[in-house]
Amino acid sequence: MASDYEIIPLLSPYQMGNFHLSLRTTNGGLLISEATVISETARGYKNTPGIWTREQIEAWKPIVDAVHAKGGIFFCQLWHVGRVSNESFQPNGQSPISSTDKPLTPQDQPTGINNVHYYSTPRRLTTEEIPSVVNEFRLAARNAIEAGFDGVEIHGAHGYLIDQFMKDQVNNRIDNYGGSLQNRCRFALEVVEAVTKEIGADRVGIRISPFANYNESGDSNPEALGLHLANCLNKCGILFCHVVEPRMITAWEKEDCSQSLLPIRKAFTGTFISAGGYDREDGNKVVMKGSTDLVAYGRLFLANPDLPKRFKLNAPLNQYNRDTFYTSDPIVGYTDYPFLEDMI
Repeated sequence: MASDYEIIPLLSPYQMGNFHLSLRTTNGGLLISEATVISETARGYKNTPGIWTREQIEAWKPIVDAVHAKGGIFFCQLWHVGRVSNESFQPNGQSPISSTDKPLTPQDQPTGINNVHYYSTPRRLTTEEIPSVVNEFRLAARNAIEAGFDGVEIHGAHGYLIDQFMKDQVNNRIDNYGGSLQNRCRFALEVVEAVTKEIGADRVGIRISPFANYNESGDSNPEALGLHLANCLNKCGILFCHVVEPRMITAWEKEDCSQSLLPIRKAFTGTFISAGGYDREDGNKVVMKGSTDLVAYGRLFLANPDLPKRFKLNAPLNQYNRDTFYTSDPIVGYTDYPFLEDMI
């Protein structure tokens, strides 16, 4: 039976507050915030939270306190979108930054998402500029701890900046940050090293998606990428590695896939978290088989604020409404799903 420690809510509303977070908090349960912007250049979506200003730090404090009041453990996910942006989100209308100057193809957005439908041609970061971006992750981690978070998860997945460096579909550099697998992973590992030195390795995790092709960020050898990262992360001694299942090739639905996270899970010596379209049955199964330590739930947790209780009782679940996933309304789709006792 999955316990609270095996059910991790990945909260992704665009308007978070202490009431919304406390609804989904259980004693001893781990919560990971929605992707939280680390700097002015890191934005690519409307109404996303940040962690780089004093005002943002102060705004997070009552939210974190509300989670802690219920005994929850709360990590802040640190995020830079890279080229998944346009000049309207950037300071002084500048071009988004990335590992590359290759633009992202305009995409149809899911219903309800209030963000760009087009992307500006990015500006390739120079080798000399990269340390300043690494430092932004470090400062954001320090800010998160000041806001009261128990730790941070570095967002290295889904075609955002760190993934743009790692994936050979995107990264066309010829310097020390491009070409070989080791070079492409250099930026990610520098971020991990900087953050762990700032707040301690026992407070740091990373989310990666080596098999995914979100935001046109695929890789020709995802197995090798995942294994290389796992082995390098072992040397950093971080708390956890959070990996998206190969079946989640696209952002929205799982697909039949013969590939597995098991080799990466065996290689990584810390806590291993799996994510990717799990329900109660297959979540329990992978934990009992030893294929993962923890299972992360997003959509089901959004629609079922009492998900651990429902899983424990094997009770019916509320069906989520995808149309309300990314709206700015702080209530609709976030605080209006009923609890189990409200349905009796």
